[in-house]
Order: sequence, then C-alpha cells, then structure tokens
Amino acid sequence: MRIAIVGLGGVGGYLAASLVKTSHKVVGFARGEHLAKIQTSGLKIVEDKKEWQVNLCAKSLKEADGYFDIVIFCVKSYDLEESCKAIASHIDSNSILISFSNGVSNADLLRELSDAKVLDGCIYILSHIQQAGVICKKGDVFAAVFGGDKDAVQKLSSVFDEANLRYKIPSDIKAAVWKKYIFISAFATLTTYYDANIRDVYENRYNEAKALLREIAEVAQTKRVDIYDEIENSLQTAGKVPYDSSTSMHLDFKNRKRDELETLSGYIVKEAKRNNIEVPFMKKMYLELQKRRIS
Repeated sequence: MRIAIVGLGGVGGYLAASLVKTSHKVVGFARGEHLAKIQTSGLKIVEDKKEWQVNLCAKSLKEADGYFDIVIFCVKSYDLEESCKAIASHIDSNSILISFSNGVSNADLLRELSDAKVLDGCIYILSHIQQAGVICKKGDVFAAVFGGDKDAVQKLSSVFDEANLRYKIPSDIKAAVWKKYIFISAFATLTTYYDANIRDVYENRYNEAKALLREIAEVAQTKRVDIYDEIENSLQTAGKVPYDSSTSMHLDFKNRKRDELETLSGYIVKEAKRNNIEVPFMKKMYLELQKRRIS
C-alpha cells in the first residue's frame, strides 16, 4: 500500500521513520527547513537509549502525487482542514484517513471533507522536533489508538504490526479519544499557564490539576462520555513521565509559534458555556493565555 504521513513533527516524524521500515511505500509531507533537511540528510530519531536514521521520501503538500491507500494526519489541529483539502485529489472512497492531531472532533471534520473511510484515533507519545531533520522521543510511552470501520481497522493494524508499533483497538473509540484528550487538555493548559513541565505541575499544582481534570470530565459527560476515572489515571501518568517532559502547546508558546489553545483549552470553555456548566479554572487560564499568545 501507499501511505502518506502528513506532518513530520514529533508524532508524524516518529511514525514515518518507523513505517518506512515496512514493505509499504511511505511518503512524508512537511515544510520549511525541516523538510529540506530530511530531503538532503534523511530523518534522524533520538530516543533515550538509541539513535537511528532513515531515508524518507519527503515532499511538500503541493508536490503530492499519485494515489494513497492510507493517509495519517499528524499536523496541528489548526492545519487539519487545509491539509485534508490539499491531498483530496489523491484519495477516494476506498482510502483510509485517520488524524492523530490533538482534539476530540478531528474525525468528524474529516468526514465532512471526504467520503473516504475515516477512523477515529489518538496517539500517546512524548516527542518533538529537536532540530531540523531530528525528532526526539522521550521515555517508553507509545500507543496508537484507533477504531471504526472494521476493514479499515484491520488494514491499519497490519501496517502497525509490520512496523512493530504498539496499538489498541478499544470497544468505545469515542471514549478512548476523550481519555487522551482529558490529559493533554489539562496539562497543556497548566504547563503553558505556569511555564512549567508536567512533573513540576504534578508536584506543585496537584489540587489545581485535579480540579481542571474534573472540569474537562464534566464537559465530556455532556457528550455522554464518562471519563471520571481518568482524573486519577491522568494524575498518575503525570507523576511518571520523564521530569523534563512538557507539552507541545507549552513549547509553542515558549518559542512564539502558532498554538492549539482553541483546541485544547478554548473548546472546553465554549462547550461548557453551550451546556450551561461552570469551568472556572479552565476559563481563568484560557482567558489569560489568550492575552499571552502571539497575534
């Protein structure tokens, strides 16, 4: 099969480097200096105990050609719609699409934009671009989670099996996506607001983190998704991540880059308002972060 990885940042870069080892044809899409470095020197992965490098066919989306059986979107949530439209002429109703972007409504957006087979999904990984052409992955955390159309799930599973990548196929994929979202929404907001890493927030802002997680769970409940158990699970996870691990939104704020504030914080505030529930901690942080973000 021919597989497109759209976005070669921390998530997409690691996936592309892993999938290129399989029998499938993998094409990665990126831009700027990162793309140029991959095209000339390959893609390097730096893990805690090892480093490895692969040659990867990398292009800009404007250079996309041919047909793709599977498209894995690993762009930031604000780029998902544009990316899907850019590759639309290279897929059809038999293609499989999945987004590993942050958020809980990405699959719904892809279904609005395409008649392809869309899977719901999320991914657990701590990784980021260390420098152009280099992806840094921290710790042993890795699991792709996806579900939906059975045939599409089977095909994607076979690809991950061949790449020796861990994955889960939960019985309730909607709840599984929210389980990922509650953690990243809370800790992206907290790490950015306090300019601190995840463990620092866990150790010094524990009660506030717990309150924020509860607010997110209350919003999920309005969607008939019960993730209250994930409040304690999320706190336990935060206490186990490598000490210098932060979130992509925190890094984007620090580096004055475009951010996912609306997806990770604003969504909760807006949905809470729409459903007449109070989320005072998230609202306070969201409004303050709006003032700090780049224009």
